[in-house]
Amino acid sequence: MKDPKRNPPSPIIDNLEFIGNPFKVAPQSPNWISFSDAQQDLELSLKFLYSYNGSTATFNSYRRELERLLQWSWQIEKTSILELQREHIEEFINFCINPPEAWIGIKNVARFKKSPDGRIPNKDWRPFVVNVSKEEFKRGKEANIGEYFPSQAAIKATFTAISSFYDYLLQEGEVSSNPVALIRQKSKFISRDQQAPIVRRISNIQWDYVLETAELLADQDPEEHERTLFIMNALFAMYLRISELVADERSTPLMCDFERDRDGNWWFKVTGKGNKNRRITVCDDMLKSLKRYREHLNLSPLPSINDKSPILPKYKGSGGITSTRHVRLIVQNCFDAAHNRMLKDGLEQDA
Repeated sequence: MKDPKRNPPSPIIDNLEFIGNPFKVAPQSPNWISFSDAQQDLELSLKFLYSYNGSTATFNSYRRELERLLQWSWQIEKTSILELQREHIEEFINFCINPPEAWIGIKNVARFKKSPDGRIPNKDWRPFVVNVSKEEFKRGKEANIGEYFPSQAAIKATFTAISSFYDYLLQEGEVSSNPVALIRQKSKFISRDQQAPIVRRISNIQWDYVLETAELLADQDPEEHERTLFIMNALFAMYLRISELVADERSTPLMCDFERDRDGNWWFKVTGKGNKNRRITVCDDMLKSLKRYREHLNLSPLPSINDKSPILPKYKGSGGITSTRHVRLIVQNCFDAAHNRMLKDGLEQDA
């Protein structure tokens, strides 16, 4: 029999669009799990996760932690998640802090892949991933499985997700208590940082270089970077979050979200965190950027109230961009290019 600690596990929970509604169709547990309680464990887990189908970020975060719990409970403890007690959760947290090397990857990959036979597990997927910072990567450092160690934020995220899950099970009458809540000394897993966290802000000169760089890139390669220029202007001039520019379950940012009032002032409607709607003033520079961007898209200079075009259309396919990671990469590449220009201009202290 294979030692589960020496062999990488197969993924269990697919993306939201592929798991279906667990309240209507009972999910099937993986065929590599032999004990009977796995079916109930998976069904309860998916029902809990499905309640977050309105927030992709929360779904993905909670799925990551529940996936780890299921893998550990089924493969290491050989028991149902409904049987776990306080001491088991403490063992699980310690396992997450120091997982077997076979369970650690060096890059983020999709859990499942397409195949002629449908969705199949991705053999490169791992429950834990060791990351290298951008600065370290630039210096030539490569990801090393032996250096995996979760941050304090990651450990807190594990506690939060698992505790929420057991609160749900408690409300559903599946367990008699929340084992996470019974852990009296969470401080032995989470240390308190007495220093105030460092808040990094972009200076005015840095923003000047970023916007100037974005415009240079757009002039050199309009097809690739007119969108970059618009994104950077939107982040700077309207103080938007990246997530507020992409389409998700809450909303799809459309051109008609730019609207003019009776006095001729322009506003931008946005749905942000917590499904809160707000209206943002559109300054003259942002309006100029919008006109340039729409001209690139072969649209009229300014949108009408009936313009349902996505603000960030996909280059391939229809609809708007749905990946915040995609937009973050666009933003990061622009920051990197601006940083390099500042270094060339002798502004090492400001870069």
